[in-house]
Amino acid sequence: MNRETRSGVLRQFSHRLQVETNGKGLYEITRPIARWLSDCAIDTGLLTVFAQHTSASLTIHENADPDVVYDLNAFFNRLVAEDNRLYRHTCEGPDDMPAHIRAALTLTQISIPVERGRLALGTWQGVYLFEHRGAAHRRSVALHLIGE
Repeated sequence: MNRETRSGVLRQFSHRLQVETNGKGLYEITRPIARWLSDCAIDTGLLTVFAQHTSASLTIHENADPDVVYDLNAFFNRLVAEDNRLYRHTCEGPDDMPAHIRAALTLTQISIPVERGRLALGTWQGVYLFEHRGAAHRRSVALHLIGE
């Protein structure tokens, strides 16, 4: 849908979302992002979501069937082994370098269009923080919205 803008006034908003994790896995953060977005009163724009970490990342995936999350976790565990014999960077434990590799294979930043004041996600899509470390962490996700 093409819409011509007449006001020409762009506004920007930023926010830090704190995500508590309990170890490796995908943590859906769609709802807190959508709640914050609704407070911004932007009709059309672009939202940037940025994970401020080197051992966690972001992804957009299906949020209807929990088997998708299970299979993604299982795949990444098979893909990147936690074996200190494979890596030089081992001082922070056997899951640290594999966490960096998993983060490198995924994304630390995603952009989501905003239409009619809502995230323009597909029917079954959700935004996830992908925790790659085994221990619990408090992760910081920066949100930046520009639009009108």
